[in-house]
Amino acid sequence: MRLLITSDLHYNHRRSRPLADELIDRINKEAYDLLLVIGDTAPAESDALQVCLGRFTHPGPRLFVSGNHELWTDFSAPSYAVAQAADPTAHSHDLYTNYLPTKLREIGWHYLDTTPYITEKLAIVGSLGWYDFSFAQKSLGIPLRFYEQKISPGAAHYRERLDLFEITDDIAPSAMEIFARWNDGRFIKLGRSDEQFLGELLAQLKSQLDAIKDHPRIIAAIHHLPFAELLPPPRNAQWDFAKAYLGSEKIGQLLLRYRNITNVFCGHSHFPAQAQVGHIRAQSTGCGYNWKTYDILDITERD
Repeated sequence: MRLLITSDLHYNHRRSRPLADELIDRINKEAYDLLLVIGDTAPAESDALQVCLGRFTHPGPRLFVSGNHELWTDFSAPSYAVAQAADPTAHSHDLYTNYLPTKLREIGWHYLDTTPYITEKLAIVGSLGWYDFSFAQKSLGIPLRFYEQKISPGAAHYRERLDLFEITDDIAPSAMEIFARWNDGRFIKLGRSDEQFLGELLAQLKSQLDAIKDHPRIIAAIHHLPFAELLPPPRNAQWDFAKAYLGSEKIGQLLLRYRNITNVFCGHSHFPAQAQVGHIRAQSTGCGYNWKTYDILDITERD
């Protein structure tokens, strides 16, 4: 059995779309049994999501995991009105829990976030994952409140976010030179804190794993990173600021409880990485806006 994995196609992005088309053309020529796409294909409410997934010609099972970009929304755009939530502050949460499962099923994809894919010898579970700032780089000297607001001290000062500067003695002077924002803060509306959302997702993933705890082999597909070992190397302060949003150590702690999980595949970081963490072989696909790739896992009984 061959599993083909890709992620982060960002099909709504002008620079990324032609590269995604080229990659899908290559994938359509491959021989494989299962197709797995691990998030950040396009916002759920955009036509790009269905167009992109419709280009895959694989006749067998097609498995999908949400990324944070699937949850992006913008009430000012008329095309972003597919799944208007009763509570606009939780619109992205509504997309994730209600709209996406229905939409993916309609277009013939298996939505792993809600339902594992199970065969006699293999089970695949999936989760968006999320972040709780456990990967924040302490060396930057940025207090938690800035990460929660998804803006660095330099950018917050420039935009006159004076509420974040009621206390200043906990901010490293060098942090004032960091100008960065994480766009989930602009385009995602969860109606709850990031830590609360992560807790919901971990409870959902645990429930799925408990239901198949006696299965001979499990592969996990998590959009956000579960292990610090997969984080990109240091590059600059803005880059290191973003690491706070790449995943959570709590995801990895949960996965390591299950001895029958052999592999974990991730996306999101746009950086290729592999690591052996305990009994789990973890791998980040490394797809980004300017480059696209895929991985193939040959699954044999001896594995």
